[in-house]
Amino acid sequence: MTGFNLSFVPPARMFGSTPIRGLALAVAAIAAPVSAQDKAEGPAATVTIRADEPGPQVHPDVFGQFMEHLGTGIYGGVWVGEDSPIPNDSGYRSDVLQALRDIKVPMVRWPGGCFADEYHWRDGIGAPENRPVKINTNWGGVNEDNSFGTHEFMGFAERLGARTYVSANIGSGTPAETSQWVEYMTAPADTTVLAKEREENGRREPWTVDYLGIGNELWGCGGNMRAEYAADVTNRFITFAKPGTGEMLKIASGPSDANYDWTEAMMKISGPHIDGLALHFYTRPRDEKWEDKGPALGFPESEWASTLDHTQQMDEYITRHSAIMDRYDPEKRVMLAVDEWGTWYDAAPGTNPGFLQQQNSLRDAMVAALNINIFTKHAERVKMAAIAQMVNVLQAMLLTDGPRMVKTPTYHVFDLYQPWQGADSLPVELDSPVYRMDDISIPAVSVSAVRGADGAFHVALVNVDPNAAHPVGLRLEGVDAARVTGRILTASQMDAHNTFDNPGTVAPEPFGGAKISGGAISVTLPPKSIVVLQLR
Repeated sequence: MTGFNLSFVPPARMFGSTPIRGLALAVAAIAAPVSAQDKAEGPAATVTIRADEPGPQVHPDVFGQFMEHLGTGIYGGVWVGEDSPIPNDSGYRSDVLQALRDIKVPMVRWPGGCFADEYHWRDGIGAPENRPVKINTNWGGVNEDNSFGTHEFMGFAERLGARTYVSANIGSGTPAETSQWVEYMTAPADTTVLAKEREENGRREPWTVDYLGIGNELWGCGGNMRAEYAADVTNRFITFAKPGTGEMLKIASGPSDANYDWTEAMMKISGPHIDGLALHFYTRPRDEKWEDKGPALGFPESEWASTLDHTQQMDEYITRHSAIMDRYDPEKRVMLAVDEWGTWYDAAPGTNPGFLQQQNSLRDAMVAALNINIFTKHAERVKMAAIAQMVNVLQAMLLTDGPRMVKTPTYHVFDLYQPWQGADSLPVELDSPVYRMDDISIPAVSVSAVRGADGAFHVALVNVDPNAAHPVGLRLEGVDAARVTGRILTASQMDAHNTFDNPGTVAPEPFGGAKISGGAISVTLPPKSIVVLQLR
C-alpha cells in the first residue's frame, strides 16, 4: 500500500529508575465492513499501539483556553455583570460556566494577546465605577471599561477550578509594574502594602499565578523587538517577578510559525531563566496573504484540504523548535507552550473586523482533533497549550448572542478528548492511505492513543477524507482488550455547523462500528469523521 508511514516513538523516559523506550511494530491490514451510510470505501490504514510501553504524560494544560479583551470574548461572552437579566453567578454567565466545567477546562490565559502589552493592571482593580475607560487600540477601537480585571479573572478561574496564566505587560510596561502586580496577586495576607490593598478590594487570601507570560509576541505587537534584545528584556523582567506564594512558571514570548532564529536566540540567552517558550501558529485556508484568509463557511473542497494541510505543519514546527530547544535543554526542563493556536478566517460578514468573529464548522473540529493528536505525539516537550479563543472569538468553544449560547463542533472535540487530560501517551505507528485534492496530498487518517487515569485505553482516529470511508486495522500490543465502545463526530456537509436555532447539527453520537477479534480491532471510519474509542 502506498501511503504515509507516521511513527511516534517517544524518547527514553524515566519511571523511577527504569528507562522506558517506545517501540514501533508493523501490522498487516485488517479488513473492516463499510456501513451503509458510507458512499465509498478507500484504502485501509493500519495502526499499532504499544500499550505496554507508555510514554510521557499528556499534561492537562494542553487543553487550556485563551481569553482576551477582544470583541465579545469576555464582555457578553463570559462576563455580563450582576445586574444582567442573563442568568449569572456574580456576573459570570451561568451557561458558559457550566459548559466549560463540563469539559474540565484546566487552564485559562488572560488578558492577551496583543491587548496584554497595553494593559496596566491598576486600571482593572478597585470599584468598577472608578476604573478608567480606555480605547482598545488593538481590537476594534471600542471602549474598554476595565470592569473585568484581576479580581474578576481570578474569580472566573476559581469557579472553573482552572489554573491561571497571566500575561504581563512587557511592551509598554516596566519591570516594577509587573513585580507589583505579581505581589498584589500572590503576597500573603497582612504582609505588604499591596496585600492589604488587595484585601481592601475584596480578597484577603492570595491567589496562585500558575504561569506568568513575559509579554506576548515581542517580535510583533508586543514591541517589534529583535530576538536578542527580547531575550535581554525577558531576563530583566523575570529577575524582579517574584511570587509571594505558590509556584509560578515563567513563559517567555517565543516564535511564530517557522521563526527558528527566534527560538535559537531565546534559548541561548534566556533558556536558563525561563520555564517555557511560547509558540504561536494559526491555521488558514489561504496562507499567502494575511489579509485574505478565506471564509469560515461556504468554502470549496480545495479549502477543506488546504486548511487541513496547513494545520498539520504544526507537527513540523514543534519538531524543529524542539530540536533547537534540545541543544540548550537536553533534559527538557523548559516546556514548549503552544499558547495560541487554532483557525483564523476572514471575519463574519457584517461584523466588526476587529472582533475576529467567525463561525465554527466540522472543518474546525478536524483542525482541533489533528492538533491534539500532534500535541499528544510531542507530550514530552509540549506541556501546555491554549486554543484561541474560548468564547465568540476565532476558533471558539462557545458562541453567545444575548441570552443564547451554542456549543461549537470544536467544543465537542474537547469533550471527546477529555480522557487525554493527564493520561499517559502511547507510542503509535500508523500506515495511512493518502487523501489527495489538486496538488495537496496528506494522510487520510490521524491517530493518537493514551492510557487514561481510569485504567482504560483510549484511541482517537480522524478521517480527513471528505469523500471516502477508510477501514482501519488496529492492534494494541501488550494488552488483550475484550470490550470496545466509542463515540463519533461527523456531519453530512464539510461546513456543517451549529446555530442558536439548530444547536445539534454537529454533535457526538454513539459509535458501534468497532469490532474486536483475535486481539485486533477493526473499524471503518466514515468520511470526514472523528472517532474516539475506549478499550478495556
